Amino acid sequence: MLEMYRTMYLSRRLDDKEIQLKNQNKIFFQISCAGHEAILVAAGMVLKPGYDWFYPYYRDRALCLQLGMTPLEQLLSAVGAAKDPNSHGRQMPSHWGHKKLNIVSQSSPTGTQLLQAVGCAEAGYRFKLIKELRKRASNFQKDEVVYVSLGDGTTSEGEFWEALNTACNLKLPVLFLLEDNGYAISVPVEVQTAGGDVSRLIKNFPNLYLQRCDGTDALESLDVMKRAVQYCREGRGPAFVHAKVIRPYSHSLSDDERLYRPDEERKTDAEHDPVKRFDALLIDEGVIDKDGLQKIKDEVDAAVNEATDQALGSPQPDPETVKLYVYSPDIDPTAKEFDTEASAQLSGNAGTMVDLINRCLHTEMARDARVIVFGEDVADCSREEFLDKVKGKGGVFKVTANLQRKFGSARVFNSPLAEANIVGRAIGMATRGLKPVVEIQFFDYIWPAMHQIRNELAVMRWRSGGDWKAPVVMRVPIGGYLKGGAVYHSQSGVSTFTQIPGLRVIYPSNALDANGLLRTAIRCDDPVLFLEHKHLYRQAYNKSQYPPDDFMIPFGKARTVREGKDLSIITYGALVQRSLVAAKQAEQRGISVEVIDLRSLQPYDWNAIVATVTKTSKVIVAHEDSLSFGYGAEIAARISDELFEYLDAPVRRVAAMDTFVGYAPQLEDTILPQVADVAKAIAELKSY
Repeated sequence: MLEMYRTMYLSRRLDDKEIQLKNQNKIFFQISCAGHEAILVAAGMVLKPGYDWFYPYYRDRALCLQLGMTPLEQLLSAVGAAKDPNSHGRQMPSHWGHKKLNIVSQSSPTGTQLLQAVGCAEAGYRFKLIKELRKRASNFQKDEVVYVSLGDGTTSEGEFWEALNTACNLKLPVLFLLEDNGYAISVPVEVQTAGGDVSRLIKNFPNLYLQRCDGTDALESLDVMKRAVQYCREGRGPAFVHAKVIRPYSHSLSDDERLYRPDEERKTDAEHDPVKRFDALLIDEGVIDKDGLQKIKDEVDAAVNEATDQALGSPQPDPETVKLYVYSPDIDPTAKEFDTEASAQLSGNAGTMVDLINRCLHTEMARDARVIVFGEDVADCSREEFLDKVKGKGGVFKVTANLQRKFGSARVFNSPLAEANIVGRAIGMATRGLKPVVEIQFFDYIWPAMHQIRNELAVMRWRSGGDWKAPVVMRVPIGGYLKGGAVYHSQSGVSTFTQIPGLRVIYPSNALDANGLLRTAIRCDDPVLFLEHKHLYRQAYNKSQYPPDDFMIPFGKARTVREGKDLSIITYGALVQRSLVAAKQAEQRGISVEVIDLRSLQPYDWNAIVATVTKTSKVIVAHEDSLSFGYGAEIAARISDELFEYLDAPVRRVAAMDTFVGYAPQLEDTILPQVADVAKAIAELKSY
């Protein structure tokens, strides 16, 4: 009880100290844990640092202290010091992370941690099922628990329900702690939640151990948390603890709760202050007297002041380090060891892009048991008892056909129809050492996962200063030129993703490149968006014989698909073939056109661009994105900026119209760039 009190009081004093430092302009942001201390210390008492796994949210200061994070480490975060173990000065304070304690780097978006926690627990579940991995599961414990916390406002996020659904469906050992202080900034719980009580809404989830408690009562909290953790450790499924707590301070120092909370409500909360309640209990029960309690307070106050002085004197991060950990410092997918293209011996009958992607998945899964494949409809048949009676699905484009039959349902399985669920779980699995290769069924439906991709997947390594990573591969069918695709099956918005630091974006135009680039994507250590053009899946002109099982193409290496001397076309995807056809037509008119297939969009091969521009002095950038703000705008701008003296004409762009792809064939043909559009640009540029 005295240990619990010491941590609760320490947490409160750190909040107070940070508020003081913020008012003195010595730190730059503060968000408190006040009112949540009792339930959080109880959680820390029954969970095991470095053994269990933790996905806390920003109110969880007291939990982190109980797990072993020091006051100095928390204050280093507040001052943005280089030695801050949470983020090395890269994130706001209270965005917890600690490699040694298994506290996975957390971010600002509310609720994104939930699916990652489920994926973290699922990694342990998969390791147990995949026999080749059982001996390699050194960082897995048989009865480990994954803790994840959230506020009452977060239960309004769809990812909360997606996480509960999967955790209950797979009976994963996830401990959900809802810290319900009644407010999401200024929005009260009855406005957030139908009926004002989310635990009533989730009570029918199967396999879920649901408990409620007064989260300001330390001993009641400890009793409930013990039972919830035990339920998870026994492998019976997830537990959900709904703890009612208070928020005696404003949401953060950027908020003033007096603007929306009356004095009487705030006074009622103050009567349930967990630190004061436990203080009184200890004395009333004779555990300690007032002098003894004051001695603890004095010791804590002195420790906080000492840690504050140390933190304020700790060096800030070196500005030169800002580019560190955007990508992996250990594995460079642009390096020579990934380039086996020149020596590759091809064999067998020619296969389509679908065939060679499927072959790559087969060989990589055979090579590395950590590779798992999941998404919507990717399995042959989820109901295994029917596998010998049906042909099998294997994806809507058959790209993953027979993977489940070959490698089993532990490694190839279907997901719910929820894109954030797919990517969020994959992040959690990758954090634990698996290599998820997930499929988003159509690029047009990737947007529900955008929060996970932009704010979690791509930034995980950077925001943690290299302590955590999530090398996930996302395979995504993309593009138009399919009759009837229309608005929601023909998008090509790649520039939305190429501008995200930390994310590799790859876009092959033929079967052989798809095989080699996908293998590089799987073997590299960064998150990769692997775009597969639907129109190119089964075209005869881009078929190839099969390369060896170690065939790789490095990222950032373009391919000259046609030599020329009068002008250059820089392109990728479906526009490669259209540019080749237009170039052959131009040749009939005496115009020699060079065609460069970028293959890799982030990174892209600037050296190849420099070589072709300096060679021909006239350049077209052709792509399927919309013209305005499309991918080609960056290439054109950089050419104009850095290669202007080599140009004999303005950089020309050929792209889709600034509208949507229509269903009627004549609309699609008008909207998307055609051979005739490329040919016209060639003629006009040649005559400039």
